[in-house]
Amino acid sequence: MDAIERLATLFEKFPGIGPRQAGRFVHYLLRSSPAIRQELARSITALGNQVKQCSECRRYHDGDSALCNRCSSTTRDRAILMIVATDADADAIERSHTYNGTYFILGGTIALGNEKNPRIREADLVKCIEKRSNELREIILALPANVEGDTTSSRVHELLRPLIKDGQVFVSSLGRGLSTGAELEYADPDTIKNALKNRA
Repeated sequence: MDAIERLATLFEKFPGIGPRQAGRFVHYLLRSSPAIRQELARSITALGNQVKQCSECRRYHDGDSALCNRCSSTTRDRAILMIVATDADADAIERSHTYNGTYFILGGTIALGNEKNPRIREADLVKCIEKRSNELREIILALPANVEGDTTSSRVHELLRPLIKDGQVFVSSLGRGLSTGAELEYADPDTIKNALKNRA
């Protein structure tokens, strides 16, 4: 396998990237200046040398501290914990500027029938909840609105049940229902069910 094929094969391992897109990436790099290729190589190397996982929320961050800037912030509401699947999900919540609590990153979702299913960070989540049990008053499950998200949510509920049995911590989920502009005629039964269940 030559250098072009080897790099294209690596790009194919990226989520959502097929052979044609991987090939385009390689040819873009071939047309780019050596400086761009060198910067890309340095940035990839820096991921391994400089980026670490936050010891509390498990988010990847670049810094010297064991805690990321969100977990070490003194302005965040530490009584609220939002459980999300990925770093990207937490970043999307941050961009909405509607949440100022803390996070826990599960590292993925549970995919049924997938032998290569990534394991979620169950043990880390349990440790996080136990460590913060005296300060938490609400846990928000912000997981994808699909089968994998629902399966993961059920598993997280199982993990939380013995940890918050005194009822002092409220567990909630993001509301679901019809999106703006959606017509009932074309909505699936689960969407309508959730729209009714979470009606205002």
